[in-house]
Amino acid sequence: MTLDPALSDRLKRNADGLIAAVVVEHSTSDVLMMAWMNDEALSRTLTTRRGTYYSRSRKELWVKGETSGHVQHVREVRIDCDGDTVLLRVDQTGPACHTGTHTCFDSDERLLLADESENP
Repeated sequence: MTLDPALSDRLKRNADGLIAAVVVEHSTSDVLMMAWMNDEALSRTLTTRRGTYYSRSRKELWVKGETSGHVQHVREVRIDCDGDTVLLRVDQTGPACHTGTHTCFDSDERLLLADESENP
């Protein structure tokens, strides 16, 4: 599958030819996960409406839920102002995180910034 050239021209890829994909749940706006896409993954996502990503470790495409059954039906894809990130709004079936949690951001660990009044 080939990405539409007009869309391809708008994208700014990293050194590996990838763009970041932030995935949010359509009904709640919860941030579910972050993944990487190459042109083929984005093209397949737009064509099939299933979240398709690029695995940097395996160097291959993967479709969310292909093995787990926890699929993503893509409702909307947006490109950010810089063209280096896409935002996917999805209907998520089952957990989005490979650890079995609803989102990849479900941990209790939080990185908090110091109160601005303490640091003039």
